[in-house]
Amino acid sequence: MKKKALIFGVTGQDGSLLARLLIKKNYVVHGIKRRSSSFNTSRIDDIYQKYGDKSFFLHYGDVTDSLNIYSLVEKILPDEIYNLAAQSHVKVSFETPEYTANADALGPLRILEAIKNLKKRKKIKFYQASTSEMFGNSSPPQTENTKLEPESPYGTAKVFGYWITRNYRNAYNLFASNGILFNHEGIYRGETFVSKKITSAVAKIYLKKQKHITLGNLNAKRDWGDAQDYVDAMYLMMQQKKPDDFVISTGQSYTVKKFVELAFKAINIKIRWQGKGLSEIGCDAQNPKRIYVKVSSKYFRPNEVNFLKGSSSKAKKLLGWKPKKKFHVMVEEMVKYDIKQLKL
Repeated sequence: MKKKALIFGVTGQDGSLLARLLIKKNYVVHGIKRRSSSFNTSRIDDIYQKYGDKSFFLHYGDVTDSLNIYSLVEKILPDEIYNLAAQSHVKVSFETPEYTANADALGPLRILEAIKNLKKRKKIKFYQASTSEMFGNSSPPQTENTKLEPESPYGTAKVFGYWITRNYRNAYNLFASNGILFNHEGIYRGETFVSKKITSAVAKIYLKKQKHITLGNLNAKRDWGDAQDYVDAMYLMMQQKKPDDFVISTGQSYTVKKFVELAFKAINIKIRWQGKGLSEIGCDAQNPKRIYVKVSSKYFRPNEVNFLKGSSSKAKKLLGWKPKKKFHVMVEEMVKYDIKQLKL
């Protein structure tokens, strides 16, 4: 019998990569997508065309609907459930805090309730996508034992999801694990995220479809990894004999500025920085009058998280996991992919 996996958030970056991985591992994959008046399945259309109604099935659903969740879990009775669904944009969470809490905090609770109530029929493993944003401005390097001090409604909601996963694991003896993932990017990243915003803009500049890019906090430091590497870690967590919580990170941290520099390097442009604060600009080192990067206060968050850098030594020891793709390689791949897509 093939294992069955249920992925909430299958249409996102991580969900689409995870679906591909599990199908390769000979799983039958069920994915949950939200009802939308516009098409929102571009990342998984090729999977559905190849494996639809054989190894890959799509269902309408939403983590804000407990009745829907229970009926789906009861109908599918999967071996593993991966909750990757969330309102995952940090700045947007300040504008939609109630919805963010409903999806990101109560979403995993609803899934855990379904698993608990179906426990007698099947033992289901559960993975909760936690985030480095839960750490806020706690001192790096952040580990599984670092104090959680979120600086946004998104991070706060995710802290609830993290703790309710641990609570249900202990109270009801469920296999429920948290993956505390630091920033992870790739070609399927959504364009509202700063990484994709940068690489997409650089691609448009290269093709003369855009003149410059406007960003917020250029000095924020993040531990950026490759999304495929991190999805591999999710799978490994679910193959363990015992549930546990793991930080997944590269152990290296870079500023937004560095990300910008590497993205422009992919199109053979060297960026030189001038000015400070809101007046800072990124120019062509060969032609200082040519401005490629500007700063605007509208892209700053009400609360800033300044420095995230994780330690994944526990994952290395217990899961045998370590990141494979280098930061500069990932950025270059994203730029080249965006250029290719824009040419289609």
